[in-house]
Amino acid sequence: MPDTQHSDPLDPFEERLTAGLHDAGNAFETDRAALATAGALKGRRRLLRRRNAAVMSGAAGIALVGVGGALLLPSGSTGTQASPATSTRASATSSAPAPVSGEALFRSLAHLVGDGAYSKVEARGTAEGPSPYVHVVFDDGKGKSAVELSLGRVEPGSDEARQATTCPGKALTHYDACGTSRLADGSVVMVLQGYEYPDRRVDTKLWSAALVTPQGQHVSISEWNAAAEKDAPITRPQPPLSPAQLRKAAAATIWRDAIDAMPVDPNSPVTPPSPTETGATLSVTSTLRTLLPKGLTVSEAGDTDDSGFGYLVVDDGKGKTLVQVNVQADMSDVEGELFGSDAEVLSDGTKVATHLGPGEKGGSGVVMWTVDTIRTDGRRVVISAFNSGAQDTPATRPTPALTMNQLRTIALSPNWL
Repeated sequence: MPDTQHSDPLDPFEERLTAGLHDAGNAFETDRAALATAGALKGRRRLLRRRNAAVMSGAAGIALVGVGGALLLPSGSTGTQASPATSTRASATSSAPAPVSGEALFRSLAHLVGDGAYSKVEARGTAEGPSPYVHVVFDDGKGKSAVELSLGRVEPGSDEARQATTCPGKALTHYDACGTSRLADGSVVMVLQGYEYPDRRVDTKLWSAALVTPQGQHVSISEWNAAAEKDAPITRPQPPLSPAQLRKAAAATIWRDAIDAMPVDPNSPVTPPSPTETGATLSVTSTLRTLLPKGLTVSEAGDTDDSGFGYLVVDDGKGKTLVQVNVQADMSDVEGELFGSDAEVLSDGTKVATHLGPGEKGGSGVVMWTVDTIRTDGRRVVISAFNSGAQDTPATRPTPALTMNQLRTIALSPNWL
């Protein structure tokens, strides 16, 4: 696919705009089947990562390149209050927002990213299937960079909405900086300067901005200092957009207009389920905190997108210890694989297995102490402690701050039931 190269910046803007949109149209990927496949894969990846899941669609090219902070509307006028979607609605017989094409999303993203060459353009709009997105390779003359946009909805006030804009705990994710701020309209935006590989086996940088509005609109923009997320050489020291530019790009109102055009999923809940509906009263991390022995201070606590996992970083004054817990139901089918003949069997039928060994993520001198339990109803509780505040950082002490007996007591607590 040919690159899309912006014209000489000394040319009049109108000439650059016309040429840029013409080239963008020629470069735009029209293989919808290929886009759908790529989009599905990338959508699942975004959901795992912070989750950046979206359910959207779109087709008509209504979102065009803007001038400064204003949008260039289809009529050729500019403005900061009206949007392509609302201007189209005004003349439409239906009150539903007009769909937004993948090409239009690409053009808007290119305007926010800036002048340079755009290649390998993949995009899907709000009427072309679930999870609208744009993925491009951008080159401003300082090295190629993959840039990706994904749009969607989350339930306002839900755990998913909170987690999308909450900086991850450093005990689980290695990153250089992360910050969260609230905009004037109540939207929350998080900017994370991290790495594609949490264990840093390759220093590909991944910087991202995630925004969630009070209405549940979810915008995510990610960029790398390489032409692809994985298996591509590093081409520049940093991704092209600064953290401030990422934050501004995610907050652009054009993305909210596009999200308004997405079909509503009739199967999505109107309100988040209550604790009584889910059968949960405390998160895994909160329950773990209540079961800690005395003398430990908590320096970091976190739940993740996985509702059955939680962790704490604790300190007894002699160095940090990461403690993590997994709570899983209906594990009877793998009981034989997890618990051998040497497992201890308690009077109520609960099986207990213990493991002492090295850490799993490369931290120098890190050891991992684990107590694994399974009840007769198949509920499994496994707790591990490390002699470091994170698995990929060097040991901070000879052994974890919790003894094996203390880990056993926590794992067997009836509070998990």
